[in-house]
Amino acid sequence: MRPEFNYGGQAVIEGVMMRGPESLAVAVRRPDSTIVIDHKPVSSITSRIKPLKWPMLRGVVVLFESLIVGLQALSFSANQAMEGEEEELTTRDIAITMALAFGLAILLFVVVPTGAAHLLNRWVQGSILQNLVEGLIRITVFLAYVIAIAQMNDIKRVFRYHGAEHKTINAYEAGEELTAGNVQRYATYHPRCGTSFLIIVLVVSIIVFAMLGEQVLWWRILSRILLLPVVAGISYELLKASARYQNNLIFCILAAPGKWVQQLTTGEPDDNMVEVAIAALKAVLKEDRGEVSVR
Repeated sequence: MRPEFNYGGQAVIEGVMMRGPESLAVAVRRPDSTIVIDHKPVSSITSRIKPLKWPMLRGVVVLFESLIVGLQALSFSANQAMEGEEEELTTRDIAITMALAFGLAILLFVVVPTGAAHLLNRWVQGSILQNLVEGLIRITVFLAYVIAIAQMNDIKRVFRYHGAEHKTINAYEAGEELTAGNVQRYATYHPRCGTSFLIIVLVVSIIVFAMLGEQVLWWRILSRILLLPVVAGISYELLKASARYQNNLIFCILAAPGKWVQQLTTGEPDDNMVEVAIAALKAVLKEDRGEVSVR
């Protein structure tokens, strides 16, 4: 008997990716309304290098592997969703787009908040207070960014598929039969969501960066980038703990901001979207656990 595995995934273009311990599946609704599934085996480097399973290290590995898997899932979904177009997006195209997005993220969430806080040094004294201001600016920029992209129709659809993913996982974890009617009864919130992880990262970064004391601007920016793995490792452990101890007051408080922000990054899906999410999860369950006949 395998140990219990926390299934999860992500929304992609007109679809959902689900990942299990031994495989992943990307289900996409094509323009002709059919559902196409890309199902493949998957393994983590932690299965070969055991120390990478240690706390703090495993969060960085999970983040890195999720970016790679997410890139592949986006490439597949984009090509399926734009069926009939003259040119297909290649993995290289998606990789370039992701690299540009990463550069923009560094600019918006590292350079801008750090630079703005540095300019306020004359009025804000002390490294602790300066880092608090920097963190508040970073959180404000993040929320403004999410609210802005949420107004785009294409992003709204991705967020609705995000909601379908969460509903499906919630229904599965509750032991429900995976039908659209059953799944729709569940919430679009999930404690292990990447949105909650990002909010924890923003909060943890305030504490970690405050320990560095006062710095010159160039080193202040570079140190934030270099310490991202440390911040990610701590945040991952806190995310796992908050998901495990949902009835604990301290972890409830920790999870509350992520729960609120998930209202922005998820939307209510229709039955067609839920059917796609169910198809992805069933494909993974069939390979990993043989539970498709009873779920």
